[in-house]
Amino acid sequence: MTESALILDPKHALPAPGAGGREPVLVGRAWRPGIGPCVVTVRGGAVIDITSRATPTVRDLAESEDPAGLARDLPGTPIGSIADLLAQSDEARRRGDAPFLLSPIDLQAVKASGVTFVTSLLERVIEEQARGAPDKAQAIRADITRLIGTDLSALKPGSPAALDVKEALIARGMWSQYLEVGIGPDAEIFTKGQPLSSVGTGAHVGILPSSVWNNPEPEVAILVTSRGAIVGATLANDMNLRDVEGRSALLLGRAKDNNASCSIGPFVRLFDAGFSLDDVRAADLGLTVEGPDGFRLEGSSSMRQISRDPVELAAATLSENHHYPDGFVLLLGTMFAPVQDRDRPGEGFTHKVGDVVTIATPALGALSNRVRHCADCAPWDFGASDLMRNLAGRGLL
Repeated sequence: MTESALILDPKHALPAPGAGGREPVLVGRAWRPGIGPCVVTVRGGAVIDITSRATPTVRDLAESEDPAGLARDLPGTPIGSIADLLAQSDEARRRGDAPFLLSPIDLQAVKASGVTFVTSLLERVIEEQARGAPDKAQAIRADITRLIGTDLSALKPGSPAALDVKEALIARGMWSQYLEVGIGPDAEIFTKGQPLSSVGTGAHVGILPSSVWNNPEPEVAILVTSRGAIVGATLANDMNLRDVEGRSALLLGRAKDNNASCSIGPFVRLFDAGFSLDDVRAADLGLTVEGPDGFRLEGSSSMRQISRDPVELAAATLSENHHYPDGFVLLLGTMFAPVQDRDRPGEGFTHKVGDVVTIATPALGALSNRVRHCADCAPWDFGASDLMRNLAGRGLL
């Protein structure tokens, strides 16, 4: 069996130019051998290292008064073409002597919002009812669809109409913890991973060897400052173990937070005159999974169908009751829920080692990763203390 190639060419991996050919303002991180992690941007096909005492981290750049203007104007050092760095980002093929891309965030908390789309809401209820058994999903899906339908999209979470639906479902014995966060007043916000634990495009993404029912989750992620300002957006893959979460929602940490279980990138596109939150609200994401067995899955997720606005989700994360001094990246959820059978009829989709997962949208580019077992992905061995020692040694603090 032959593994498919990752999507790492600039034409597809980078955002499309804006109106009038305006170059998107991108910020990210690259590993430079012998130096360490650097803050980078892309200008005219070249990757520019803009690390400085003013911007030693992406966190510091994001917290500035004008992140896009700063990224556009800072002097820097070219470290290679974007084509070369993208090619070197393939974890299976990278050399040890060439720079490659990392996840574009560093000290920010990695947060995620769940059950923000009706389609994924129904799938979470199905997981709960199936108690992690994929062979039961098809019959349960039919029963739930017959009882509550699929068109809950007109419901505003927490509204009187949503509360009426809740009462009706309780009366039928169909209420669920997932319906509570899907149409109730409070959004689900959870910790996807620790700062510096996410991986970038080209890196392996991980599943547990014990999992037999799992899937990618293609999402838009927003970059939010310590003040609550949304300053940019990127792509993310919230790898999920459906059989684990389906056994108990209290196992969410085991289902969601494992080595290499969150990929982000390839860059954060910063908001400027040519790109805004309205573009995020209108984004349509495409997803492909190509397996070494010849299997192919295609899916999509439209931000137009989200039930809670990104501003609302950011406000549910950061408030006077919960602070993030280094800001956070917030995955906004997905409407994608794969039901296409892969091995046996009725059991739906699950990953296999060697799958290539690509998430793409014109405004943000493409995030492409290869699936491995978590222990076979590069270990997370560079944390906040390592970053601080590295930056101090380079005279950047």
